[in-house]
Amino acid sequence: MKTKLTLIAFLFSSIIVAQSESSKMLSKIAIAPSAENIEKDIRKLVSFGTRHTLSDTISKTRGIGAARRWIKSEFSIISKACNNCLEVKYQRNLVPKNDRRIVKDTWVVNVLAIQRGTVFPNRYVIMSGDIDSRVSDPNNFTSDSPGANDNASGMAGTIEAARVLSKYKFPVSIIYTGLSGEEQGLYGGQHMAKVAKEEGWEIIGIINNDMIGNIKGIDGVIDNSTFRVFSEAISMETTDRQRRSMRFYGGEIDGPSRQLARYIDKITDDYMTNLDAIMIYRLDRFGRGGHHRPFNDQGFTGVRIMETHENYNEQHQDLRTENGIKYGDVIESVNFEYAAKLTAVNALTLAALASAPNGPKKVMIGGAVQPSTRLKWDAVKDDNLVGYKVYWRDTTSPQWQYSRFVGNVTDYTLKNIVIDNYLFGVAAVGKNGSESLVQFPRKLIPRN
Repeated sequence: MKTKLTLIAFLFSSIIVAQSESSKMLSKIAIAPSAENIEKDIRKLVSFGTRHTLSDTISKTRGIGAARRWIKSEFSIISKACNNCLEVKYQRNLVPKNDRRIVKDTWVVNVLAIQRGTVFPNRYVIMSGDIDSRVSDPNNFTSDSPGANDNASGMAGTIEAARVLSKYKFPVSIIYTGLSGEEQGLYGGQHMAKVAKEEGWEIIGIINNDMIGNIKGIDGVIDNSTFRVFSEAISMETTDRQRRSMRFYGGEIDGPSRQLARYIDKITDDYMTNLDAIMIYRLDRFGRGGHHRPFNDQGFTGVRIMETHENYNEQHQDLRTENGIKYGDVIESVNFEYAAKLTAVNALTLAALASAPNGPKKVMIGGAVQPSTRLKWDAVKDDNLVGYKVYWRDTTSPQWQYSRFVGNVTDYTLKNIVIDNYLFGVAAVGKNGSESLVQFPRKLIPRN
């Protein structure tokens, strides 16, 4: 027993040393995104007049075609600066004319920049923004639609995150992507998620950024110190049997997307100054959708990051003034410093997850009518792995409150921690101090 405790102490001290190096990197990343770069990129995107999905694709200066060519060129410039570390390409999907918001056959085109992982090239963390914009009539593809905040801000943040993180190497791949067709029905995300499913991409998580630049809400509140993270409760791949077990054992608010939201909340607390993540226990806002949803629909982990206080007068509106109120999504309403802070949150999360081992699989739990709680899981195969951390929290707590590094074991008992009073999870820990997403136990340990 003494030898085992000594080994855990040694491993824990090694983690502390490694964490200091990891923390240095993350501390640099936290302050790296440039508000000036984001402003420049938003102004450029606005300059295309409209980026409606059905708008001009031939012009060099107007419409979505010019916008996506410019985005691709920016990713290529970033790639050239890092010795061609990004694979830059288009992803195309022909959407036939339909009775809703596609009034003519339309190529929906995403722009991808893939920073391949040095160890796990087919394992991905993804940051997305939307290319397209619209005015009041979703089928009006000719009028000016600046889309400065919705969603040039998210697209500019994605480009800036690529500038920041391309200076580093990570074991896991990072994808920076501009998705199209969002305003017409999430078509770009649907296609990318479908391709990912068919090709067997191992997606750790996608962070969709949709409106990250407004601090003046229609509710009269001015706030640059908080942002929202929307996440679905449980995975769409949850089985009926698992749903039934939630009635008795919990887990109805502990799906993988919710764990990603908690991860973002924690990393914001650890590395950002005067900024707090507000976890919203919903897939998205009432009656509205974002480009994380198609990935969730395919069973992938994904969340939406956005401002806390929206101004509906500046979203999906024709440019006009009525009764002294200005309508339209114009650049004067974007706070570039705030957009840079939310970009930093993304970059931190991407870097941390791309540096971490994969989360443990098949986490099981036991301890009914026992004084202690036992957790068991499958070993993670990763040379970077140093061990595992067990987490637990009050059943009413939104965030993990307690944790214990337990070493490189796959079976651990928390002495005198009664299973009835807490919720539990397990994360893998790397030699560099990075941690995977917490994995919630979905099965009971069989009784002997």
